[in-house]
Amino acid sequence: MKYKALIFDCDGTLADTMPAHYVTWKEVFNRHGISFSLDRFYSLGGVPAREVVEIVSGEAGVRVDVPALAEEKDRAFMDCLEEVRPVEPVAAVAREFRGKLPMAVATGSHRELAEKTLDLIGMAGWFDAIVCAEDVVHPKPAPDIFLEAARRLGIKPTSCCVYEDADLGILGAERAGMDVVDVREMGSGE
Repeated sequence: MKYKALIFDCDGTLADTMPAHYVTWKEVFNRHGISFSLDRFYSLGGVPAREVVEIVSGEAGVRVDVPALAEEKDRAFMDCLEEVRPVEPVAAVAREFRGKLPMAVATGSHRELAEKTLDLIGMAGWFDAIVCAEDVVHPKPAPDIFLEAARRLGIKPTSCCVYEDADLGILGAERAGMDVVDVREMGSGE
């Protein structure tokens, strides 16, 4: 292993949460008269909830209470988490290097959601740092979240490898000067 640290996105990378996220986003937006396609959902992968609300409601021309709608979505998502499972090929990497290399999570989710997700997939306590939406000013595709993860690990960004499932996250990791593994190319492991 040529890397000194590994950094993982959470949703869609460590945890197969994307279907549950889409269902809850679609339901919440529908309650507010906003349509939300699967393609648009995936194009916003890695974007924090409040920004998703701002972008999508703005595109629809519908005025909403952005913080309230983002919180409504997060509460609805928490109710769906019991069905979440790990993305096994990525979980296998984390399992293999647990305790051998410093590892971090860099997620656009809020800390409560990220920690609950990691707990449900059996990975609570595996990571030396968890960097969430509230820890940085600029979300993915800005490099901030990845740079903060490397800083917390005490490792130079160029010595880190990031595991990501979203184009915006991949771009952010590349902007941080890190190598990236697109987990969509790893297969399901089944």
